[in-house]
Amino acid sequence: MGIDVRSAQAADIPATAMLFDLYRQFYEQPSDLALAQAFIAARLTNRESVILVAESAAGLVGFCQLYPTYCSVEAKPIYTLYDLFVAPAMRKAGVGRLLLLAAEAHAVQQGKERMDLTTARTNATAQRLYESLGWVRDDVFLTYNRRVQTPAVGRVL
Repeated sequence: MGIDVRSAQAADIPATAMLFDLYRQFYEQPSDLALAQAFIAARLTNRESVILVAESAAGLVGFCQLYPTYCSVEAKPIYTLYDLFVAPAMRKAGVGRLLLLAAEAHAVQQGKERMDLTTARTNATAQRLYESLGWVRDDVFLTYNRRVQTPAVGRVL
C-alpha cells in the first residue's frame, strides 16, 4: 500500500481532526471532535503550524504538526514537532517514519536549525523510532510545565 506525505490543505481538516482527536485520546484526553476540528482549522487558517498528513488510497492515516519557534541560545529558527500520530490500523507500516522524514525535509527547506520533540516516558515504541532516525534524547535539561491561572481581582503581579 503506497503512502504519500504532503502538507495538509483546508479540505483535510475533517479527516485530520479525527486523527487529532484519537491522538488526544492516546494522551488520556476525552474525545471532543468539535474541539479537535476547531483547533486544526485554526492552526491551518492562521498559518500557526505546519501539518503534514500521510495518505493512502483509503484516506488519511497519520499526521504530524510542527510549530515554528526559535532557539535563543543558538539564535536560530527551529521547529517543535509537537504531534505525531498514526492510525492504529497503520502502525508498524512505516507511516511514522515517513512523517518524520518528511518533517525533517521540510525543516531543511525552511532553513530551520533543528527540530525538538517531547514524548511520554512510557512511549517506548516512539522513542525507538526517534532514535533509529538519529534523534538524540536530552539527558541534560529537565522540562517543567505550569498551568497559568487568572489573577484574582485586585491582585498585583
